[in-house]
Amino acid sequence: MAFGDSLTAGYGLAPQDAFPNKLAAVLRAKGYDVTIANAGVSGDTTSAALSRLDWSVPAGTEAVILEFGANDAFRGVAPAIVSQNLDEIIRRLKARNVEVLLAGMYAPRNLGTDYYSAFDAIYPALAKKYGLILVPFFLKGVAGVPDLNQADGIHPTAAGTDVVVKVMLPSAEALIQRVRGRKAS
Repeated sequence: MAFGDSLTAGYGLAPQDAFPNKLAAVLRAKGYDVTIANAGVSGDTTSAALSRLDWSVPAGTEAVILEFGANDAFRGVAPAIVSQNLDEIIRRLKARNVEVLLAGMYAPRNLGTDYYSAFDAIYPALAKKYGLILVPFFLKGVAGVPDLNQADGIHPTAAGTDVVVKVMLPSAEALIQRVRGRKAS
């Protein structure tokens, strides 16, 4: 399952061009028997994600790609709150024996060094604490590239989503291997 905000939901894109669908298609083409449910909601913050976690990630979910934080940063939510919310989401998922791939986010640089330094550090710290697979920046290679973003300069185009999938693919494959390894033991 891909649990995230508009970047996961595929804001402004046809459903087949949303990140979860494109990633699943690439993984299936590589021979993996996977289905990735899209639990992305545009505008969601980490607080909103925490409040909908239990009904958004149903029983039986084996793995989650967790992608939140951009909306928190755009709203200037204190990094400590973002960290606390993500920590609780991860803790609850791990308690349910769900493997987690953490998709990191960087805060906009215009929020100041103190803010973005604290915000950017959240994801590596949580990945270390819980032993998670981490992609440090979900929008690597896409953020700031006009041709890969919609007119709002925030949401990827279909071509931008292809770049996100390419960046996320090795980590998604590692996540699949973790799930398989757990089943084998």
